[in-house]
Amino acid sequence: MIREPPAFFHRGPSPLARLTFFTLAAIALMIADHRFHALSALRLSLSVVVQPLDAVARMPGESIAKVSDYFRNQDQLLEENRELHARVLDNAAAAQQARLLRTEQEQLLQMTAARDKYADGGILAEVLYNARNPFTRKIVVDKGLTHQVRAGMPVIDGSGVVGQVTSVGTFSSEVTLVTEKDQSVPVMVVRNGLRAVAVGAGKDGLLDVPFMPTGADIQAGDVLVTSGIDATYPAGLLVAKVTEVDKNAAYSFAKIAARPTAGVDNYRFVMLLPTPPAAAPRPETRAAEERKPGKDRGRRRDAPR
Repeated sequence: MIREPPAFFHRGPSPLARLTFFTLAAIALMIADHRFHALSALRLSLSVVVQPLDAVARMPGESIAKVSDYFRNQDQLLEENRELHARVLDNAAAAQQARLLRTEQEQLLQMTAARDKYADGGILAEVLYNARNPFTRKIVVDKGLTHQVRAGMPVIDGSGVVGQVTSVGTFSSEVTLVTEKDQSVPVMVVRNGLRAVAVGAGKDGLLDVPFMPTGADIQAGDVLVTSGIDATYPAGLLVAKVTEVDKNAAYSFAKIAARPTAGVDNYRFVMLLPTPPAAAPRPETRAAEERKPGKDRGRRRDAPR
């Protein structure tokens, strides 16, 4: 229990007097500060003393705000990272498709130039798949009898001869590649006009040039083009580039290997060229026709007696 001392022991002014005094003093200080800026120096001194206390008082709130900002920024960065990663993947797929389309466009433009140069009415075809027999070098294209495709038509891409149409269906055709074993193409060396026959080796994607004498003027790096003497391939189509020449004096013929210039195992599109017009019959064929029995009897009847 709190017991107050008797009023006899009270000292000093009364509470009302003190309240009045401090109120008047505060009003006087405010008037003096407002009119004469009398407390500016005191305010600056107090701000220096209070600044550390104010920083300590603000520290918990600022720390909590910084931690909140850190986690919020972390979540935002993770979300942006996921979005950027997805965008990179989309752009990568688009870039790869654009690269493929650009490559195919260049190939199509090259084939169009070859068609305009060597023949009219070439047929653009898409490679569907390889032949079912894994031991043969053949492909199947999406053009057939309904597209005026005929057996024997030469097939090229933008770099050279791919092969020859050997089997025709209603809606698709089979193309035998130049690298197929025993598939032959009459060729000519661009450097000196030397004629030869390039034959598919059936392995390693190479061509052989058989039956060339060891003294023949042919060397590595020579470019082989179609000679046009077989009435199948137009003259001047790129076929292969000689990669190896072995002229061993112990053998009658040189061993010559060449690599096709065309992408026989590459690309999706090829061009089917019409066969050149039929050439004049060979002399022995014409002589055989003249020796037919019917013609001989008719000639004997008309002969004067």
